[in-house]
Amino acid sequence: MQMLECDVQDYAWGDPSFIPSLTGALEDGPPQAELWMGAHPKAPSKLVGEPGTLADLIASNPATHLGESVAARFGELPFLAKVLAAGRPLSIQTHPSTEQAAAGFAREELAGLPLDSPHRTYRDANHKPEIMCALTRFEAKCGFRDVAATQELFGRRNDRRLDPLRAATGTPAEVLAETLQWLLSEPSRTRGPSELAKVVVGCIADAPAGGAFVDELAWALETAAAFPGDVGVVVSLLLNHVVLNPGEAIYLGAGSLHSYLRGVGIEVMANSDNVVRGGLTEKQVDVPELLSIVDTSPLVPAVQRSTSRSRSHAYLTPVPEFSLTRFVVDGTCEVASPGPEIVMVTEGSLLVVDAGRVATSSGPADVRQWQRR
Repeated sequence: MQMLECDVQDYAWGDPSFIPSLTGALEDGPPQAELWMGAHPKAPSKLVGEPGTLADLIASNPATHLGESVAARFGELPFLAKVLAAGRPLSIQTHPSTEQAAAGFAREELAGLPLDSPHRTYRDANHKPEIMCALTRFEAKCGFRDVAATQELFGRRNDRRLDPLRAATGTPAEVLAETLQWLLSEPSRTRGPSELAKVVVGCIADAPAGGAFVDELAWALETAAAFPGDVGVVVSLLLNHVVLNPGEAIYLGAGSLHSYLRGVGIEVMANSDNVVRGGLTEKQVDVPELLSIVDTSPLVPAVQRSTSRSRSHAYLTPVPEFSLTRFVVDGTCEVASPGPEIVMVTEGSLLVVDAGRVATSSGPADVRQWQRR
């Protein structure tokens, strides 16, 4: 059992206070977006009181530190956990399947792009399914909304320039694929300020207050203020608006288009940093790759709920790399450990005893635990 010192990513969309308050750091630097817990090469966690990183420790004897079955199957810690604190919307993005990641990584390796190149899309050869469990109220855009509802939303905006958003025909997946390609593939909409984004925002700003889609339209205006003229504002209006209360979670598989808007949560994923972006970002945008891997089937993400009275709740994570369990500890709690795991205390304090060794943690004993299934 090891205590970990974890790295923080200070992306521009981060929240200035939550992660510093969690770690005891001063709130005098840039926004802190993600606290990484794991052994990913980009930011492996350090070992408290010992030299080296968690990645070094695992590499020294994978069978001992991961267990023989995990070491044989994955050869590394197969998951990455984060505290994600969003102060403003993240990029419109999706993640690849295992096959797509392997092909994309090999392609960029062959092209000679350095791993840290800002023009690179694939940082590794792994897929990146993920689960987001809210610590605070958390809002997101996830999965394509029902086509009829989206056509109703744009049908209320009285401008002929929006006709292509209302006129596509075919199956729901085909309609959404055609609409997404039309939005993202035209250079006049993806290079520099988009006239269409301005039209949509203007229609929203002039619309009567209240009525249907009030949250969607309010977020479109806020996102447009942060990313003026970005066609990603229009793309976000194709997606479901999801609100998570603390303890609620959503799972996102390969190809699911999404954008986290605001809030703090625990995010657990396969051990990957592959993000394919389509807008609302200053980072690399790869429209052809996004269009080739995105799943445009309408889907309302299932919100998974745990109750505060439940001592433990295992969230559904239908992949072999990770699982997520929430514990509410009052007194003592015995937990079996079928594989490598990371335990984080988000409220109160906790004493962990394992095979005669003790680790203590104080601070924020609502506990999120990550382990291999």
